[in-house]
Amino acid sequence: MEEINKIPLIGEKLPEFEAQTTHGKIKVPTDFNGKWVVLFSHPADFTPVCTSEFVAFQKRFEEFEKLNCQLVGLSIDQVFSHIKWIEWIRENLKVEIKFPVIADDTGKIASMLGMIHPSKGTNTVRTVFVIDPNGIVRAILYYPQELGRNMDEILRMVKGLQISDKENVAMPANWPNNELINDEVIISPASDEQTAKQRLKDYDCFDWWFCHKKLEK
Repeated sequence: MEEINKIPLIGEKLPEFEAQTTHGKIKVPTDFNGKWVVLFSHPADFTPVCTSEFVAFQKRFEEFEKLNCQLVGLSIDQVFSHIKWIEWIRENLKVEIKFPVIADDTGKIASMLGMIHPSKGTNTVRTVFVIDPNGIVRAILYYPQELGRNMDEILRMVKGLQISDKENVAMPANWPNNELINDEVIISPASDEQTAKQRLKDYDCFDWWFCHKKLEK
C-alpha cells in the first residue's frame, strides 16, 4: 500500500527531518528543543515578494530572539541559490540575513509539510508553522504567492501563545488592541456554578463566561 504523508495539524508533533541549510545541516525540531520556532516557506529565491518578506523577517530578528524564537526559512531551491540570493540582499539592500534557510531541492520536506502549491508546479506556498519548545505545532498560516505575509502578526502569535501557556489565559481579537478590553486577556471559562459566581467577584466581567484581567508586568 502506498504511504500517504499526513500534514501535521495544530497540537501534533512536527515530523522529524534533517535538512541542508545556509548555516549547515540541521535537524528539525530536535536542534531547537527548548526554543520556539517559526518555520516558513517561500515560493522562490530572487523574487520580489519573497525578498520583501526576508527583509521584513530580518528587521524583526532581534524581537524574535527576545522571545526565544528561531526563524527558519525554506524553499525548493538549491543551497547555492539561497547563498547567492542572501548575498544579493546584503549587497543591494544592506540587510544581513541571520537565520538559516533550508534548501529542499528534492521537495521532500515541503511535500511532507503540505507546502507545495497545488496549481503552480513545485513552488512552495507561503506557509508558516509556529512550533513550541516541545516540538508541537501551535499555529499554521497559509498565504498565496501573490500576498506577502504580515510579520507583526506572526510576532503577535508567538507572544500570545507564550503568554497563554504561562498565564492560562486567552487573547481577544486584535490583541493587544482589542475593541472591548484593550490589552487585557480573557480568563478561562468556569466549569462549575461556584467558580462562575466567584469569577464575577475576582475579575472584571461582562458576564460569568466573559471575564478579563490585566497582565502583571
